[in-house]
Amino acid sequence: MIASAIVVVGASASGLAPLRAITESLPRHCKATVFVVVHAGIISSLLPEILSWRGRWPVEVGRSAVIEPGRIYVAPPDKHMVVSAKRIRVNQGPLVHQTRPAIDPLFASAADAFGKRVVGIVLSGSVGGGASGLAAIKSNGGLALMQEAGEGLSGPPRVSTAADIPTGLPIDAIARRVAEFCAAARM
Repeated sequence: MIASAIVVVGASASGLAPLRAITESLPRHCKATVFVVVHAGIISSLLPEILSWRGRWPVEVGRSAVIEPGRIYVAPPDKHMVVSAKRIRVNQGPLVHQTRPAIDPLFASAADAFGKRVVGIVLSGSVGGGASGLAAIKSNGGLALMQEAGEGLSGPPRVSTAADIPTGLPIDAIARRVAEFCAAARM
Protein backbone atom coordinates (compact mmCIF):
# COMPACT_ATOMS: atom_id res chain seq x y z
CA MET A 1 0.00 0.00 0.00
CA ILE A 2 1.35 3.44 -0.92
CA ALA A 3 1.13 6.47 1.34
CA SER A 4 -1.59 8.82 0.12
CA ALA A 5 -0.10 11.81 1.92
CA ILE A 6 2.93 12.65 4.02
CA VAL A 7 3.91 14.92 6.87
CA VAL A 8 7.51 16.11 7.09
CA VAL A 9 8.81 17.66 10.29
CA GLY A 10 12.14 19.38 10.89
CA ALA A 11 13.58 20.42 14.24
CA SER A 12 16.66 20.75 16.37
CA ALA A 13 16.98 19.43 19.93
CA SER A 14 14.65 22.15 21.26
CA GLY A 15 11.86 20.76 19.07
CA LEU A 16 11.63 17.40 20.87
CA ALA A 17 8.61 18.24 23.08
CA PRO A 18 6.62 19.81 20.22
CA LEU A 19 7.51 16.85 18.01
CA ARG A 20 6.14 14.45 20.62
CA ALA A 21 2.92 16.50 20.83
CA ILE A 22 2.47 16.16 17.06
CA THR A 23 3.21 12.43 16.87
CA GLU A 24 1.05 11.65 19.90
CA SER A 25 -1.92 13.39 18.23
CA LEU A 26 -1.86 11.16 15.13
CA PRO A 27 -5.01 9.07 14.59
CA ARG A 28 -4.43 5.32 14.76
CA HIS A 29 -5.72 4.35 11.30
CA CYS A 30 -4.33 6.58 8.61
CA LYS A 31 -2.84 6.23 5.15
CA ALA A 32 -0.37 9.08 5.69
CA THR A 33 3.31 8.68 6.58
CA VAL A 34 5.40 10.96 8.79
CA PHE A 35 9.08 11.75 8.21
CA VAL A 36 11.19 13.49 10.85
CA VAL A 37 14.58 15.17 10.70
CA VAL A 38 16.11 16.26 13.99
CA HIS A 39 19.63 17.52 13.61
CA ALA A 40 20.80 16.99 17.15
CA GLY A 41 23.40 14.23 17.27
CA ILE A 42 22.62 11.55 19.84
CA ILE A 43 18.94 12.51 20.03
CA SER A 44 18.50 11.32 16.44
CA SER A 45 19.50 7.78 17.38
CA LEU A 46 17.20 7.75 20.45
CA LEU A 47 14.27 9.39 18.69
CA PRO A 48 12.42 6.23 17.58
CA GLU A 49 12.30 5.02 21.19
CA ILE A 50 11.29 8.45 22.54
CA LEU A 51 8.47 8.90 20.00
CA SER A 52 7.19 5.36 20.63
CA TRP A 53 6.62 5.90 24.36
CA ARG A 54 3.12 7.34 24.05
CA GLY A 55 2.54 7.40 20.33
CA ARG A 56 0.20 5.09 18.44
CA TRP A 57 2.30 4.65 15.30
CA PRO A 58 5.34 2.46 14.74
CA VAL A 59 8.53 4.53 14.65
CA GLU A 60 11.73 3.46 12.94
CA VAL A 61 14.98 4.84 11.62
CA GLY A 62 14.64 5.65 7.93
CA ARG A 63 16.51 3.41 5.52
CA SER A 64 16.42 2.93 1.77
CA ALA A 65 13.10 1.08 1.44
CA VAL A 66 9.50 1.30 0.25
CA ILE A 67 7.37 3.88 2.10
CA GLU A 68 4.76 2.27 4.33
CA PRO A 69 1.71 4.28 5.43
CA GLY A 70 0.88 4.68 9.11
CA ARG A 71 4.55 4.85 10.13
CA ILE A 72 6.97 7.46 11.39
CA TYR A 73 10.44 7.45 9.85
CA VAL A 74 13.29 9.28 11.57
CA ALA A 75 16.37 10.35 9.62
CA PRO A 76 19.38 8.31 10.74
CA PRO A 77 22.31 10.09 12.37
CA ASP A 78 24.74 11.63 9.86
CA LYS A 79 22.57 10.79 6.82
CA HIS A 80 20.09 12.82 4.80
CA MET A 81 16.68 11.23 4.23
CA VAL A 82 14.78 11.96 1.00
CA VAL A 83 11.60 10.54 -0.51
CA SER A 84 10.13 9.75 -3.90
CA ALA A 85 6.51 8.79 -4.56
CA LYS A 86 7.16 5.24 -3.30
CA ARG A 87 10.59 5.06 -1.68
CA ILE A 88 12.77 6.41 1.07
CA ARG A 89 16.44 6.93 0.36
CA VAL A 90 19.20 7.79 2.80
CA ASN A 91 22.56 9.17 1.78
CA GLN A 92 25.63 10.86 3.16
CA GLY A 93 25.46 13.84 0.84
CA PRO A 94 27.12 17.17 1.64
CA LEU A 95 26.25 19.10 4.78
CA VAL A 96 23.30 21.47 4.40
CA HIS A 97 23.27 24.42 6.84
CA GLN A 98 26.31 22.78 8.44
CA THR A 99 24.32 19.67 9.35
CA ARG A 100 23.48 16.15 8.29
CA PRO A 101 20.75 15.07 8.45
CA ALA A 102 19.24 18.32 7.23
CA ILE A 103 15.65 19.45 6.87
CA ASP A 104 15.77 20.98 3.38
CA PRO A 105 16.67 17.82 1.39
CA LEU A 106 13.72 15.94 2.90
CA PHE A 107 11.29 18.84 2.44
CA ALA A 108 12.33 19.54 -1.16
CA SER A 109 12.00 15.88 -2.14
CA ALA A 110 8.59 15.67 -0.42
CA ALA A 111 7.39 18.75 -2.31
CA ASP A 112 8.49 17.23 -5.63
CA ALA A 113 7.04 13.77 -4.95
CA PHE A 114 3.79 14.61 -3.13
CA GLY A 115 2.85 18.19 -4.13
CA LYS A 116 -0.37 19.21 -2.42
CA ARG A 117 -0.44 15.94 -0.44
CA VAL A 118 2.32 17.06 1.92
CA VAL A 119 2.35 19.04 5.14
CA GLY A 120 5.71 20.53 6.09
CA ILE A 121 6.43 21.72 9.62
CA VAL A 122 9.43 23.58 10.97
CA LEU A 123 9.64 23.66 14.74
CA SER A 124 11.30 26.58 16.51
CA GLY A 125 14.97 26.34 17.21
CA SER A 126 15.87 24.78 13.87
CA VAL A 127 18.81 27.09 13.12
CA GLY A 128 17.89 28.31 9.63
CA GLY A 129 17.19 24.86 8.24
CA GLY A 130 13.92 24.23 6.49
CA ALA A 131 13.42 27.65 4.89
CA SER A 132 13.92 26.65 1.25
CA GLY A 133 12.28 23.25 1.75
CA LEU A 134 9.18 24.76 3.34
CA ALA A 135 9.01 27.31 0.52
CA ALA A 136 9.13 24.43 -2.00
CA ILE A 137 6.29 22.65 -0.21
CA LYS A 138 4.17 25.79 -0.26
CA SER A 139 4.92 26.56 -3.92
CA ASN A 140 3.92 22.99 -4.90
CA GLY A 141 0.53 23.37 -3.21
CA GLY A 142 1.34 21.69 0.10
CA LEU A 143 0.61 23.06 3.54
CA ALA A 144 3.53 24.89 5.20
CA LEU A 145 3.41 25.33 8.98
CA MET A 146 5.82 26.83 11.45
CA GLN A 147 5.84 26.78 15.25
CA GLU A 148 5.11 30.08 16.93
CA ALA A 149 8.43 31.75 17.80
CA GLY A 150 7.48 32.48 21.42
CA GLU A 151 7.02 28.77 22.18
CA GLY A 152 10.49 27.62 21.16
CA LEU A 153 13.95 28.50 22.39
CA SER A 154 14.43 30.60 19.27
CA GLY A 155 12.11 31.49 16.46
CA PRO A 156 12.78 30.64 12.81
CA PRO A 157 12.53 34.12 11.18
CA ARG A 158 14.38 33.06 8.02
CA VAL A 159 11.83 30.28 7.54
CA SER A 160 8.97 32.75 7.90
CA THR A 161 10.45 35.08 5.28
CA ALA A 162 11.51 32.42 2.76
CA ALA A 163 8.24 30.48 2.89
CA ASP A 164 6.08 33.62 3.13
CA ILE A 165 4.43 32.50 6.37
CA PRO A 166 3.40 35.64 8.25
CA THR A 167 3.11 34.00 11.68
CA GLY A 168 3.68 30.68 13.34
CA LEU A 169 1.10 28.60 15.16
CA PRO A 170 1.07 27.27 18.72
CA ILE A 171 2.05 23.62 18.84
CA ASP A 172 -1.44 22.48 19.88
CA ALA A 173 -2.88 24.10 16.73
CA ILE A 174 -0.22 22.43 14.58
CA ALA A 175 -0.94 19.05 16.20
CA ARG A 176 -4.67 19.49 15.47
CA ARG A 177 -4.01 20.43 11.82
CA VAL A 178 -1.76 17.39 11.36
CA ALA A 179 -4.29 15.06 13.02
CA GLU A 180 -7.03 16.41 10.70
CA PHE A 181 -4.80 16.03 7.65
CA CYS A 182 -3.94 12.44 8.63
CA ALA A 183 -7.56 11.58 9.43
CA ALA A 184 -8.53 12.70 5.92
CA ALA A 185 -5.92 10.27 4.51
CA ARG A 186 -7.59 7.16 5.94
CA MET A 187 -6.64 3.64 4.95
